[in-house]
Amino acid sequence: MNSAIIIPHYLTVKQFAKKHPAFSEGSIRDLVFHSPFNGLNDMGVIHRVGAKILIDETKFFDWVSTNPSSTGRIRKGA
Repeated sequence: MNSAIIIPHYLTVKQFAKKHPAFSEGSIRDLVFHSPFNGLNDMGVIHRVGAKILIDETKFFDWVSTNPSSTGRIRKGA
């Protein structure tokens, strides 16, 4: 049986922002900061290895396509 192992493509915040200039480094860091509330953690987008933050590129864009609001902020009264 030939089973292919799919290795996720992880990028640091800086690498991600450089590869995808529509997302600034600051905006990615803001999303990571709010990841417990915006669904990034739930979808397995953010991975922490020690102090390093890694972003699963494929899962990030899955999150963007399913998230009507890409801000990570919690609105008062919500």
